[in-house]
Amino acid sequence: MRYLTVDTATKISKIGLGTWQFGSGEWGYGKPYADQEAKAIVRRALELGVTLFDTAEIYGMGRSERILGEAISGHRDRVFLATKLFPLAPLPPVVEQRAVASANRLGVSRLDLYQVHQPNPLVRDSIIMRGMRPLQRIGLVGEVGVSNYSLDRWRAAEKALGARVLSNQVRYNLVAPSPADGLIRYAEQAGRVVIAYSPLAQGFLSGRYDRAVRPQNRVRAYSALFLPGNLDRAGELFRVVREVAQAHDATPAQVALAWAIRSPAVAAIPGASSVEQLESNVAAAEIDLSDDEWQALRDASARFHPVTGPAALPALLRARVGR
Repeated sequence: MRYLTVDTATKISKIGLGTWQFGSGEWGYGKPYADQEAKAIVRRALELGVTLFDTAEIYGMGRSERILGEAISGHRDRVFLATKLFPLAPLPPVVEQRAVASANRLGVSRLDLYQVHQPNPLVRDSIIMRGMRPLQRIGLVGEVGVSNYSLDRWRAAEKALGARVLSNQVRYNLVAPSPADGLIRYAEQAGRVVIAYSPLAQGFLSGRYDRAVRPQNRVRAYSALFLPGNLDRAGELFRVVREVAQAHDATPAQVALAWAIRSPAVAAIPGASSVEQLESNVAAAEIDLSDDEWQALRDASARFHPVTGPAALPALLRARVGR
């Protein structure tokens, strides 16, 4: 495993574990996964040197936090534990109460990273950060982070906090590469961190899916990205990913992860449906892409233009009717 060089009490692994799927029915993994496989995944991650574990109060309406908390019990000193506040009415007392609730579900006395899950369009960060400051003073929260923030709003949140806002968790992958143009550059210069969620585009970049092999769970089935037309359009991107993967004796998913974490300021938090997938994800930290390989992948990504948003709605409806 490789680690970020940013100064934190517990070092942050370049490959972490995202736990949205822990206890969340929309992934369709079921009770055996929640009761057994999830804990086995966490135990193996710890053995492999993973320290970054990310969850949120909204994942499974708190179930993800509870499952993760049980899984890391007895190993707290080896974990950089991150969770997220869903910013509904995020007045200072609410922020404080929800942090306590998350810590209780996780069974810990400290949240290493407490993140604002998304920007609130009506509530200024100056108000939200008034709730974060006392949490840091009493030691319940180590670092403050944000998620899905623009660069300007990230900087504004930091000014409002009066201290560093360590991280910005954003969707970053070969389908959504734009954070590299501003957020990552800022993180590299300022000693901050970009946490890449959905680094495999929810499995789109794994190489498992095509027009004939479609995803079955609700998260992917309701995503326009997995429409047959978009899978066809991604043919060139998939080809380049496979070529680079062959050069490194790796899988397409591992190359996609290696691309996402190449910057020293980026960590990625892919999910894992099994111990085997977790092991494959972790191995991606050891892949060193050349400048030419990284750029070839970025160029192929730039040429991929999926149909999304309202334009994809008719095709999505047809796909759902035909299931």
